[in-house]
Amino acid sequence: MSATRQLGPLPMLGLWAALTLTGALYAAWLGYGGRGFAATLTAFAIFFLVMLLFAARGVPESLAARFGAGSGFLLGVAVFLVYLIYALGTNTFAFTRAAAIVGLVFIPLALAASAARQPPGCWQDFVTIAGIWVAVKFSPSHWLWPYPGGRLAYVFTVLLCVNVALASFVLLRRLNGIGYSIGWGRHWSFFVLASFIVFGCIAIPLGQAIHFIEFAPRFSEWKSLPLLSLGILFFTAWPEEFLFRGLLQNMLARASKSELAGWWTASLLFGFSHITNMGFPNWRYVLLASIAGFFYGWTWRKTGSIFASALVHAAVDVLWHFLFRTT
Repeated sequence: MSATRQLGPLPMLGLWAALTLTGALYAAWLGYGGRGFAATLTAFAIFFLVMLLFAARGVPESLAARFGAGSGFLLGVAVFLVYLIYALGTNTFAFTRAAAIVGLVFIPLALAASAARQPPGCWQDFVTIAGIWVAVKFSPSHWLWPYPGGRLAYVFTVLLCVNVALASFVLLRRLNGIGYSIGWGRHWSFFVLASFIVFGCIAIPLGQAIHFIEFAPRFSEWKSLPLLSLGILFFTAWPEEFLFRGLLQNMLARASKSELAGWWTASLLFGFSHITNMGFPNWRYVLLASIAGFFYGWTWRKTGSIFASALVHAAVDVLWHFLFRTT
């Protein structure tokens, strides 16, 4: 099920401009400036533009039609050039870093290209997904993105990996049913709210019972709610929903020929992807994240959009941050 009112390219450009300008003004207010800041902002803006534009109506199809099979590699080259803007502009260029970025960008593209004649759900697809997840979770992001003081290392790694995943699966593999869109459809409000509320009714008492969380509201931090919510939505919830629902659950369902098997397996894998969070092995985190993945996956199935499941995901994370403390 696709979004019935999906944003077009021009409204998406407006959204991108507003969010990027907000980030730039906030960074300037914090005191950042100069050549390094300009290069960092430029790289961020381009990566973020690609991430959002691909969610606009008709953009991926237009790019694929215009540039053909090479569109994925063209985006890969563009991603590397953007990295060079960052590295040269911040005086952090090193051949070892550049080589690492080349590997992060072009190994997934090569795997995707090698599966050109294979149906979705072949081994190359799953290796590519696993590689992208490992890059986000375990790559030396602070070494790759040292300016400014590694504070944006995670964000840049996420943006780069989303761009690579778009090049690999949307342009090269032409995978259908991802739901990579920003829009709204019929009954989506019900699905999003129902998923959020029912999960909360399960996760809050369970989390307290297993001593994973305790009620500890941070009312003094509520002024940061708007910016933090946007950050969680676009740099945590959206990328994870793209990877685990739009790609992994999608292809597991195709490979197993069972929507239910794909849904449950992806939910469990989502849970296990958190096993290293806050100490290894964190089985309490695995349990609650698996249950969360079940509800996120249900929302994605019902709406056909990672935007809807990302809203639930972001709402859960924001509520957790402001009202609870992990014990």
